[in-house]
Amino acid sequence: MPEPNSIEEIYYKFLQEFKYEESDLDYTVLDKHIPALQTLSEVGNSGVNIFDICTRKVVYFSLNFGALLGYAPSDYEKTGQRFFENIIHPDDKLSLSINGVATMKFFNGLSREEKTQYKLIQEYRMLNAHGKYMRLIEQYQILELDKKGQIWLLVGIVDLSPNQEEINGIKCQFLNFKTGQTIPSQAPEKTTHELTKRELEILKLVKDGYLSKEISNRLSISLHTVNTHRQRFLEKLGANNSFEAVTFASRYGLLG
Repeated sequence: MPEPNSIEEIYYKFLQEFKYEESDLDYTVLDKHIPALQTLSEVGNSGVNIFDICTRKVVYFSLNFGALLGYAPSDYEKTGQRFFENIIHPDDKLSLSINGVATMKFFNGLSREEKTQYKLIQEYRMLNAHGKYMRLIEQYQILELDKKGQIWLLVGIVDLSPNQEEINGIKCQFLNFKTGQTIPSQAPEKTTHELTKRELEILKLVKDGYLSKEISNRLSISLHTVNTHRQRFLEKLGANNSFEAVTFASRYGLLG
């Protein structure tokens, strides 16, 4: 059994909710992607991996993946992804697993086209071969969707962070690499989840694309009241705008 609060217990259990028709998954696409990703890893001196959500396994590591931290392939060839999971800083492990669930929920809320426009950029600590924790920057984006538009293959590109100062915790954000828009992947510490029934009702309508005036007419309340509720749920969720509020509320399961 995995230890309490482990990545396996939180993140991998959540991945079991994804259901695939394996006969619809064409794994020959790996033959197309791997040569290009191996070249990318060599040119950029980056570690590259492909994660298969269907099997919940890493199906490809670039040949130099462990070299970033001073490890030889013989150190991890038998245990693979578990080796790297075990050398993540203990304080960062739980945060990464929770954030992994939030990431999947975020992507699930996007259209098929939008899913291919975002990447997750996260920074965390991992133990190198000399017993020192190093900060890594990892970029994850969708490599392939299945026929139903579900996330199937994810590609991760890992580099040493240029900032190796002693900083506790992880850093995460989403980047829309077409528009340049960034979205925090972690809600601020002031976040609370105590939304009233009316605030939640209005937030759901905002999520569905209704403007304040349309919400006012739909609920038979004044425009001022709508805007007051909108301001309150922004404050409670620690969000800067309605888009962030919807993102945070979806992450916490407040929108169903």
